[in-house]
This record gives sequence, C-alpha cells and structure tokens, in this order.
Amino acid sequence: MKRLLFLIVILTILLFFIENSDQIGLLNYKPTVEITNEEDNYTLIWSPISYFTYYEVEIVNQIPEKAQDSSNKVPRHLIIKYRTFENSITIRQNFPESAYLRVSAHSLFHHPLGSYSDFIPITKTGTGQEAVQNRPRSLIHYPIHAPASNFPLLMWTPLQGAVYYEIEFLSAPPENPNDIFLSRYQIFASREVFTNGYSINLSTFPNDHIFWRVRALDYAGNPLGVFSDVFEIHIDHSLSTNLKPVSNTGYKAANMPVPLYPVFSWIPITGATSYEIELTSAPPENPNGTQPSRHRLRQQIVTMGSDYYDETPLVTPGTYYWRVRGLDESGMAVGVYSNAESFIVDRSPGKYAATLGDSITHGGGAVSYSPADIEYSFQNYLSFPTINLGKSGDTSASMLSRFDADVLPYHPMFLIIMGGTNSLRGGVPGSQVVKELSAIRDKCLVHGIRPIFLTLPPINPQAIQQVFNEETVPEWQKEFAVVNHFIRQQRYYIDLEPYFADENQTLPLRYATDGLHLDIEGKKLMAQIINANWAAVTQ
Repeated sequence: MKRLLFLIVILTILLFFIENSDQIGLLNYKPTVEITNEEDNYTLIWSPISYFTYYEVEIVNQIPEKAQDSSNKVPRHLIIKYRTFENSITIRQNFPESAYLRVSAHSLFHHPLGSYSDFIPITKTGTGQEAVQNRPRSLIHYPIHAPASNFPLLMWTPLQGAVYYEIEFLSAPPENPNDIFLSRYQIFASREVFTNGYSINLSTFPNDHIFWRVRALDYAGNPLGVFSDVFEIHIDHSLSTNLKPVSNTGYKAANMPVPLYPVFSWIPITGATSYEIELTSAPPENPNGTQPSRHRLRQQIVTMGSDYYDETPLVTPGTYYWRVRGLDESGMAVGVYSNAESFIVDRSPGKYAATLGDSITHGGGAVSYSPADIEYSFQNYLSFPTINLGKSGDTSASMLSRFDADVLPYHPMFLIIMGGTNSLRGGVPGSQVVKELSAIRDKCLVHGIRPIFLTLPPINPQAIQQVFNEETVPEWQKEFAVVNHFIRQQRYYIDLEPYFADENQTLPLRYATDGLHLDIEGKKLMAQIINANWAAVTQ
C-alpha cells in the first residue's frame, strides 16, 4: 500500500513538471477548430495535443462582448458544455445563429491546459452558401407546358427575420439579378406581402408571360439579403380559374403535435377581403366547393390577416380537418374552399411534459408570424416531447383560471410554466402575479405534476410602442424582478432572464423584433437553455 501511494505521488509530481515544462511546450497549446454543419448536426474537429487530457466544448449565447457594438451588449452566458477524450465531436442540436463556441484541453493541473481556442460562430459552414441562403426560392413554377391561369398563386421559401416581402413583376429579366435595387423593367411591385406567398390577377395582362422576383424586408423596410432569382410565369388566359387558398400551417409537415389552441394559416387569394374557416370531423364530402360540409363542427369568419387563432381548445382525441375559403366585401365566395388538411389531437405527448403560458409559449414572432409557423415555437427545438398548452394574450390570472380545464386532462409529469409578462406590462403588481403563479404551483403539486418555472425574459418597451402602439408601465423592470425573484426561490426552475437582458436590462431587438415575442433566434436559445438544464430539474 505504501509503495502504491509512493508511486502515485511520484507520478503526480512527474506530471506536474511535464505540464509546466517550457521544453515540452504543453502550455503553448491552443486548439484550431474546424466546424461544419448540416441541418441540426454540427461536426467539430480540432488539433489534438499529445498528452493525457480531455476536451471541453463550450457553447455561448452570442459573440464575445469585445467584438460587439457597445449599444447592444448582451452578457455572454454559457448555454451548454460538452466533454470528450477525442479531438472531435458531433452535436445534434439546433442552436441560434448568434451562438459561438470554443474548445479547450484540460489536464490534472491546468484548466485549461494552454489556451482556449478562438470563439467561432457555430453556424460557420465554410461552404460559401451565405448569399444563396439570403434570397428566397420559388416553390411553385409555371413552365410553358404547365402554364398558369389568370390567377397564379406564387409561393417561396420564407427567409428568417423577414417581417414582410416585396414582390416585383417585370416585362423582361432584370438588368440587376440578385441585387437589392428595383429593376427598370418593373411593371408592378407590392410591399403588402406579409407571408411567403402572393396571388395576383393577370386577367387584364395582355401578354402570355411575365417575370417575377421577391425579396425579404425587415420591420423598417430594409432588405434582408437580395432579390430572389427571376422566375417566368407562362400564362394561358383560356384556362378556367379555380381560386382557392393554400394552407401555410406547419404542424403536419414538422410532425409536431397540434397546440391545444390551434392556429391555422393560409396564403391569401386576390379579391378576397375576408375568409371563412371550417373545422370538420371527417373529410369534407364536397371538395373544391363553396357550401358547408355536413361534417362541420364549427366555422369562423376572419376579417383581418391570413391566420386564425382558435379560441376553443381541442381536447377530445381524434382526427380533424380544416379548410378555408375567400369572401368578397358582400360575403360572397371568392373561388372555392382550400384543400382540407387533416390534423390529429393526441394527448400522449402531453403525458410526459406540457408547456403552459402566453403568446411566448403559444408561438409566433417577427411581427408577421403566428404559432402556425413552427420555426417560431421553442417546443420545435426541445429534445423531448411536449404538448403546447399556451394561449396568446394570456395573463397569469387567465392561466390560473383555465388550469383545471386545460392542464388536468393531460396530467403531464412535468409542466413548464412561463407567465405574467402581459400582466406586468399592463400594470398588474408583481406581488399579484406571484400569488397567481403560486396557485398554479400548488395545483400542480396537488395533482402530482412537477411545476418547472421559467424566469421571464425582459421586454423592450420602445419596440412594443413602435410595433403595437402600446404603452408599458414605467416600473415594469421592478415588477419583473419581483416575479423572477419568486421563481428563483422555487425548487424547480430554469433561469432564462440573464441570457436575454442587455446592459440596460431590456430585450435586444435581435431576439425579438417587436420587443416582446421572441423570434427564431430567441426561441432556439430559449429551447437550448431548457435542454441543457432539463436533466437537473427532472431528476
């Protein structure tokens, strides 16, 4: 035993001198990192060190402060850390594009051994595709052998961060392809495009072809990237017209459970000033028609926009169908109903975890996007199944009042709770929000549900005023602090707030265009913070 202890001491001393020896140069080690990413898979490879070490890969929420504009500083916070004995790792997560990483080696006596690698953006691909990614791509084409009618419907890939789009119709291919400037061949252009699709009436257009392209714009109307490639529409004016909206709801394509309060979205059609949504219990017996289905459960008229927020929760399991048709100013049909789209209400994902909250939980962001755009739902980026019990416009009081009806049918093991933002910015004292959140917690415990609270990210009152023309109470930061202090005293909570607060303790616009609803970058960051802490709050 003494010999073993003696050998351990000798070996430890030897390793200490090896690590600190200038001749060996271990302290000069600095990893050089290469990263490639494809969809949600990030592969990192770095220069190894010839010594007994392990490596740490740290993901942080943003570019280091020294390289930032001082007017928009967000303290750097660790999102997640990985350890490996290899000089490579593959990470399967969906991080925000603003995330950065660094690699370091660690030994018995040095943390790190040598230096940290430089911070590099996690989305760095080295493929030179940035320009391609910053322009929309057409999803519908009208070649000469399959021409359009007088009412072509155009769709394109949405661009992250776009609040709206500008579409340009041309008499000839533009002289400035993939540029940010309008073409001299312009016939018509519109900025009244708040989704990734456009319907146009070409019945009076005299020619048999026309060109079009589109670009994304931010809230201020500045271009995000360049115009798309130009696309030619071949037109056959003799074709019969079959105007109908097209679903733009993403739950089914993403294989995501439909929220308890579904939101349905569609591409609007020319000539329609309002829309009628129909929900049915079976496939409509009259596709491409204008009359109600005999399987109708309910209907609703939508007079603004191309989204419908269903105020009636869908709790009963089963397969449902929805469709929409356009109406003119007198309420007469414009075209026919859209193709019916099925969706399934299934309680099973909610047996493990559910999310309860307001519009931040419900989904949507960047001013123009609803919860039907699943890229704006943080649940889309979680590493475990959930059911979305969020409801846009909720206060902490309304969350409490609907708890029994909306949460208990699912009886999740874990309930992620984030609420009170609408209450606080509207002037409800933090102490009252604490009472309501406490009551939600107590209901959870009575029914064997583990409540997991999320601290409230800050808001940006100036942006809220600009976008929504709504005032925020002057003392909002004080009241937010009261609620977040309460949350940090709970047994199970995840602290989001520090990751989203700038030096003025407000929400940076790069996380929320409207100062309230987190955009894609914010939702990804929110989800990765939850993922990184999930094991700790569920064990």
